[in-house]
Amino acid sequence: MTSTTHPVRLLVLGTGNMARTHASAFQTIPGVKMVAGVDRRPEFLASFCEDFGIENRFETLEEAIAWRDFDAVANVTPDAAHHPTTMQLLEAGKHVLCEKPLATNAGDAREMTELAKARNLIGMVNLSYRDVAVLQKAAELVSNGTIGTLRHFEASYLQSWLTQPAWGEWRTESQWLWRLSTEHGSKGVLGDVGIHILDFATFAAGSPVAELSCRLKTFDKAEGNRVGEYRLDANDSFTLQAELANGALGTISATRFASGHLNDLRLRLYGDEGGLEVSFEKKVEKLRVCRGPDLLEANWTEIAVDPVPTVYERFVEAVRTGTCGEPDFEHGARLQSALDAAERSHVEEGRFLKL
Repeated sequence: MTSTTHPVRLLVLGTGNMARTHASAFQTIPGVKMVAGVDRRPEFLASFCEDFGIENRFETLEEAIAWRDFDAVANVTPDAAHHPTTMQLLEAGKHVLCEKPLATNAGDAREMTELAKARNLIGMVNLSYRDVAVLQKAAELVSNGTIGTLRHFEASYLQSWLTQPAWGEWRTESQWLWRLSTEHGSKGVLGDVGIHILDFATFAAGSPVAELSCRLKTFDKAEGNRVGEYRLDANDSFTLQAELANGALGTISATRFASGHLNDLRLRLYGDEGGLEVSFEKKVEKLRVCRGPDLLEANWTEIAVDPVPTVYERFVEAVRTGTCGEPDFEHGARLQSALDAAERSHVEEGRFLKL
């Protein structure tokens, strides 16, 4: 636990684009001081530290751990590096906010979870859509029984950067090409955004996945399905059927071919006494409810919701109090188990698998 009278000294591991999102967020939180950056790429490290006024710079994690003058870490490394780097940091007694997914397989995620617990350290996952206030409210309403017993749900994450260049030209830019290539560490849309929509649905429903069936699809996108060094074999779309532990049945899907949608999340939850609809589209949040007398004519009412603390704020509070916040490593490991099962289900031609 870190005293509330002293700043939380934060180290940023990895200084790419997402690290800038972390740094910008932590900069706004009183009592947080970013004290060091770590990256094997000197030019990225120098630019990042200069832009955010960070004094100490290390090209290896080992050097930073030997230095020791930090309390917590924003781990913004590539997916495959999450497990080895987080294990090193936990062994060194440091709290960690890890980018999603927690690991690239459930075994590694479970190992990270168990070590954080054994060392009594804060381990949280940056599932950033938990910051959507209407999602938090929907979870509260489901938990309070506002729509009765949950029976059915539909969830989708819709992107379209393979159909237009709003975020850049994927055929020529490595930041997009690597996401299409398993050889470069990608698990496709399932691993990239599937974890977000799985979290979106299960958090609001208040229940983890108990059983699922999944199909993945990789579309032809270039001659020979290759662009330079990138073999384009990672999945572009997935559809998943799931039964939750609470008995609710539903579908979860994501794609990079949803023309007309840049980065939109949708969730519908139906109980035996009402329904909820959650949307986060063009960064606009909406929550609608239909229940009671409105059910007879299917009239929906929009609910106004106040902002909620960000995951960055919750992490800092957890470090200060010594009480882990959500989403924690345990939840991240459960999600990774679901992603692993989805991949196995596809290989086994969509067979239902219990988690």
